[in-house]
Amino acid sequence: MSEAESNERDRLTRWRLVLGGNEADGIGQGTDGSGGVALSAADAKRDAALSDLYDGRRRAGLGSSAPKVARWLGDIRSYFPSSVVQVMQTDAMHRLGLSQLLLEPELLKAVQPDINLVSTLIGLGRVIPEHSRETARAVVRAVTDQLEERLRAKTVQSINGALNRAARTRRPKLADVDWNRTIAANLKHYQPEYKTIVPERLVGFGRRTTQVERQIILCIDQSGSMAESIVFSSVFGAVLASLRSVSTRLVVFDTAVVDLTDELEDPVDILFGVQLGGGTDINQALAYCQGLIAAPNDTVLVLISDLYEGGIADDMLRRAAAIVGSGATMIALLALSDSGRPSFDADHAAALAGIGVPAFACTPDQFPDLMAAAIERRDINAWAAANDIVTSHTESGSTHSS
Repeated sequence: MSEAESNERDRLTRWRLVLGGNEADGIGQGTDGSGGVALSAADAKRDAALSDLYDGRRRAGLGSSAPKVARWLGDIRSYFPSSVVQVMQTDAMHRLGLSQLLLEPELLKAVQPDINLVSTLIGLGRVIPEHSRETARAVVRAVTDQLEERLRAKTVQSINGALNRAARTRRPKLADVDWNRTIAANLKHYQPEYKTIVPERLVGFGRRTTQVERQIILCIDQSGSMAESIVFSSVFGAVLASLRSVSTRLVVFDTAVVDLTDELEDPVDILFGVQLGGGTDINQALAYCQGLIAAPNDTVLVLISDLYEGGIADDMLRRAAAIVGSGATMIALLALSDSGRPSFDADHAAALAGIGVPAFACTPDQFPDLMAAAIERRDINAWAAANDIVTSHTESGSTHSS
């Protein structure tokens, strides 16, 4: 077979897998070379896995058989790359209603852990039976461990760096002089005859202590649309809680407020303490968080919500204005996720921006730098603009943000 013929065969095979088996379209599976594209044994298994999920003409789908679903999950992990497996698993949740089947431990063991699966499991929450709970926790832990490995180093570096910069002084004690920065700042004062620099000013760091230097409060909306944001927030909360120089509180809310700070050491405990769904009372949550603020000038409050307030919006805005007026830094994250442009209440986002609460969506990889900017009390809108993040202050007439 020539290279051109081989390439053509590969092209037809791909179309065959995309479109399914239909003899009328000329690319159905042939058995003798005359009826379209003859699939290899491996491609035939890929085709079968795709057909079980996407071919609506088949009468025999996956149905409600957990063993068959478990085999199917094993097949797609064998024949498709990880990124495709995640898409197919997510589609299976919606098309085939597999959420209830995920309560079975043998099925959970077959599935590939990803953030969409974790979102589904925390949505099922308290209905997961006892015999499946440990398996479900293992699945969730696999994802949170992976996310923590991805995000921990940058978060620790960004937060510690911001605290160091915030403590920097131009009148340091001798032991606290940062000589590299001092030399760089005084190169113009080099004295050739003495072959030395006579520094006009010293740059250094204030004496660091083991005391808490900043308070960070993560206030998270636990409505169903915020599931992915909750997953990332739990990981960041655990990382921040490991820093002795930062006091971290984590609060989740719907129409009630739950303080999960005691669970911060373990993101899995946080996620299984969340109850997705229900109403939304942001004002009540902010009232609780306001009561936690002991030193406003050293406090960063991050409200993570789509801002669809079910309570009294004017009270929410007055509460936010009071928090900002006290000297605390407050930020509204419309989403903390990799999923793109979220839906949110644009009017409330704009109103918060008007009282000094920047409102925008943020990816997990940007969050450490955002917290660093907040700790240093930099202009958050300027930081967002420098990082090509659209805020409610810069975006007009839209109900979405990036």
